[in-house]
Amino acid sequence: MSRSSGERIAGDERAAVEPIAALVAVLAVGAALGLYTVALSDATPETERPSAEAALDRIEPDVTTGGVVDPTRLNDIEFRFATALELTADGERWRVDSGDGAPESATAQPLGSVAVAERTVTVRVDPGRNVRGTLRVMVRR
Repeated sequence: MSRSSGERIAGDERAAVEPIAALVAVLAVGAALGLYTVALSDATPETERPSAEAALDRIEPDVTTGGVVDPTRLNDIEFRFATALELTADGERWRVDSGDGAPESATAQPLGSVAVAERTVTVRVDPGRNVRGTLRVMVRR
């Protein structure tokens, strides 16, 4: 049976969507939902305490000038959690901490109760004299 352009067959009046247009629409909706979940997860406040590595990343720029750590700037650091900061260089040791709850040292604490991160830095020990040293942060978990 052949159809001519003037004939109507029952069921031909349904709308159809091109497959590519449908795929593009599904991808657009999926991308929008993905972006929404990422934005929503970034907007939730963090209740977890910072790790020692994050604390070290936050503290190092505060005590560094021109790529050199200045021990006199250690006293300007403010801590939000029980944290201790140690700087050792050329046989000298500088230490600042958050107060009574700060860890004394990582070896004196029970295993797993203190997170430790350290980094090798250049330290100004005298005017015009810089040496290699270690910046260490200890955070009570």
